[in-house]
Amino acid sequence: MHVSDFDFNLPEELIAQYPPEKRGDSQLLVAKQQHIIDTQFVNIIDFVSEGDLLVFNDTKVIKARLFGQKESGGKVEVLVERVLDDHTVLAHVRASKSPKQNSKILFEHNICAVMLGRQDALFLLRFENTPNIWAILEQIGHMPLPPYIERSDDEADLGRYQTVYAKYEGAIAAPTAGLHFTDDILTRLKNKGVRLAYVTLHVGAGTFQPVKVDNIADHVMHSEWFNISDETVVAIEQTKKNNKNVWAVGTTTLRALESAATSGILKAGSQDTNIFITPGFQFKVVDVLVTNFHLPKSTLLMLVSAFSGFEFIKNVYQHAIEHRYRFFSYGDAMLLWRKKS
Repeated sequence: MHVSDFDFNLPEELIAQYPPEKRGDSQLLVAKQQHIIDTQFVNIIDFVSEGDLLVFNDTKVIKARLFGQKESGGKVEVLVERVLDDHTVLAHVRASKSPKQNSKILFEHNICAVMLGRQDALFLLRFENTPNIWAILEQIGHMPLPPYIERSDDEADLGRYQTVYAKYEGAIAAPTAGLHFTDDILTRLKNKGVRLAYVTLHVGAGTFQPVKVDNIADHVMHSEWFNISDETVVAIEQTKKNNKNVWAVGTTTLRALESAATSGILKAGSQDTNIFITPGFQFKVVDVLVTNFHLPKSTLLMLVSAFSGFEFIKNVYQHAIEHRYRFFSYGDAMLLWRKKS
């Protein structure tokens, strides 16, 4: 398939620049068995059955964007991709000219980082004379809003670009399907007899990376770290045994679960994944997917097309545009069932 197969025209005004005024006050497009229902996200409870299992990604977004300057005075923007140890990170660096090896990047509060070298497109930075990188990010970091949100982060983003169940620091983009869930919705799900489980996948900037090749088979997928506990594996196995549905809340959760089951058996543990899910992929774990609306030509649009069917997803997106759904990270949600083989 070609990247142009996954293109569509999206009116710019449908790209959500802010979250809804109140968490959970989103629209929900329910797409099942070639039918589409328009409802509100709070009504997701009506579509979940007792004994179903919802799996969430409990990663926590870090304040990964830093603004500094070179010793020459040129402006530099750093986006931390991965923390390697208490003082060293892999990062994206934006500047008029890339910093040279052993040069310094200066930040406020006399914080400085030395550029040790390159790893492909990423820069290896070591922060000096500081307690640890986590303290630095907390002190001078900004929430790493996606590139299509055309504003600076503000105080409200500290809470709203984070799920209510976020636990383990490491993501530089939110698992956005989870942003719709409130404590009240989670309580109501549990009261209905729905089970909850968690995985951790630290979302990287690669989630926004465009596909730059014509034939999607030639695309090299970015890598992300994830962990699945024994407890979550047991919960999934029990759900399958009872002929109930396993729900993935977000494409990141789905990527973790399907990556851990590539052998045919779901395995607990930690690893990196660069799984690229395109039409024709055989899903082994996930039955239902909660997700937001994705970018044209993106790997995530390819993923949902694989999950629910290429032509059906085209119709779903056209319906969403015609009915003025809000798109991307702070936008509305959709509920998809896996296409039967």
